[in-house]
Amino acid sequence: MLKTTKSNETRIYVSPYIDKSSQLIFRGRQYKCSIGYNGAKLQKREGDGTTPVGNFLIRKILYRPDRIDRPISKLPTKALSPIDAWCDDPFHYEYNRMVKLPFSGSHELLWRKDNLYDVILVIGYNDNPARVPYGSAIFMHCSTKDYKPTKGCIALAKKTLISIIPHITKKSSINIMQY
Repeated sequence: MLKTTKSNETRIYVSPYIDKSSQLIFRGRQYKCSIGYNGAKLQKREGDGTTPVGNFLIRKILYRPDRIDRPISKLPTKALSPIDAWCDDPFHYEYNRMVKLPFSGSHELLWRKDNLYDVILVIGYNDNPARVPYGSAIFMHCSTKDYKPTKGCIALAKKTLISIIPHITKKSSINIMQY
């Protein structure tokens, strides 16, 4: 069941569905989104392909300055560079943190050839402190044209993602629900 929200509310709701597209609800509007290829799960683990269930703050925004203008935002905003990555190595002390290349541990490149990471909202999941093996790099980012499932992130159309950013505040949270 989808929650209804007031048009000025800054909480984001994600309703995952098994048989149809997941929905993101923000400020009274519904948007198509995709989530992890194994659905949403309360007990997320690193590499399990699930989106974590819960209520999380949005920490900051990262963006590709060669592809989009700096987003208008009330959140900390940082331009990415080709040497930016995210540590997904549960055995490294930088686990679930942004790192710079070269980097010895397992990591995910943030400067991608496709447009999935043109703009990223970093979700405050398993980050204060990061605990092994509960998962890393949970973002809200751009979707593929066909809304292909993610490895655990939430993906929206790039235009939609950019349009909601100005309305997100430091107190905004994302509520990811279970089926």
